[in-house]
Amino acid sequence: MATRPTSSAPSQRMLRVGEQVRAAITQVLQRGEVRDDVIEATVISISEVRMSPDLKIATAYVTPLGVSDHSVVIDALNRNAKFIRGRLGPQLRQMKYMPEVRFRDDTSFDNYKKIDALLRSPEVQRDLDDGSDEDQ
Repeated sequence: MATRPTSSAPSQRMLRVGEQVRAAITQVLQRGEVRDDVIEATVISISEVRMSPDLKIATAYVTPLGVSDHSVVIDALNRNAKFIRGRLGPQLRQMKYMPEVRFRDDTSFDNYKKIDALLRSPEVQRDLDDGSDEDQ
């Protein structure tokens, strides 16, 4: 009896389906099918969709552009998640089950900004300058 590897990394299938779901959600939002004032007034970037191993749950990481309070837009998307799920059908008709869609705030850009600020800090620059003098 063969055993499957117990890796926490997503499978190729999970990655492929996640990308298909991301594209389908993007099309629904671009066409303006969701009738919600908050969603209609906001440009929303979907950076990633992570699928559960059974492909029944899709977690979409979104960044509302030009909005200071992301939680309002995330709440609006989650309120309309069932409607959005219903509109994904034509693009995802090859799937056995239509995944439940959950929306989360994408904080990766904030993390990148913090790392960039750290790398540009005077302490790190000093350490980098000290290391380059030893090589010469």
